Amino acid sequence: MSFDTIVSTLLNVVDIAIVWALIYALLKNIKNNVKLSLLFKGIVFIVILKFIADWANLTLVGLFLEYVIQWGPLALIVIFQPEIRNILEQIGKTQLLGRHKVLTVDERERLVYELINAVDYMRKARIGALIVLERDVSLQEYISKSTNLYAEITSELLISLFFPNNPLHDGGVIIQGDKISCAGAVFPTSNSLKINKRLGTRHRAGLGITEETDAISVIVSEETGRVSIALKGELYYNITIDDARILLIDELRPKQEDFEDYYDEEEVYNEK
Repeated sequence: MSFDTIVSTLLNVVDIAIVWALIYALLKNIKNNVKLSLLFKGIVFIVILKFIADWANLTLVGLFLEYVIQWGPLALIVIFQPEIRNILEQIGKTQLLGRHKVLTVDERERLVYELINAVDYMRKARIGALIVLERDVSLQEYISKSTNLYAEITSELLISLFFPNNPLHDGGVIIQGDKISCAGAVFPTSNSLKINKRLGTRHRAGLGITEETDAISVIVSEETGRVSIALKGELYYNITIDDARILLIDELRPKQEDFEDYYDEEEVYNEK
């Protein structure tokens, strides 16, 4: 095999790898955006329907779908321009390794322990709260517009930040890794029709940030004291403290970690 052939083969491999990496990044960010995820499912459905129409010789349906496929991309670019811009921004913001993934078992244990203690106190005292945990998609856009702290996470500090007389209590707190990065953050509110109309801005903001990023939102209702978690564009409303703890442990645990560490964490929390 000549040197030119080896170089050509390597370049082809690199070419294919780059394309697959771009497709992976695109699909990963589509998954984290509820609107684009639904759009992607709709496109797949139309393509499958077109194949069925061609196979079954459904001339009229096939002709209609052909026009949809031909002119659809242009219409989608115009209609979903904000979402397309957001996903391109997210690709640029995505971190190779989220800060939560480099935490040790003890650090993640302490993070969830302090967070749950604060949430438990605030639900009993009917103190409203919105706590957002950053994962792979950077939240620097919201951190830069809020009050920067970068403080060690403690339940006492979290409670004081949301105390009614605190000037920052109306906004959200962002946690990066095991540090409180900022307070008073403002997030986009969700327009989802699935969310109960009786829920206020805090719940809609907590859900909204999870529709645009892969963050996790922990919400405490000021009116009812109920605890909710928003994740991947879904709102888990009125869950127990134990359910919230288990959900946070599972979502913050690196997926490649073996099951022994997971069960070790569960045993530690059960003892506490």
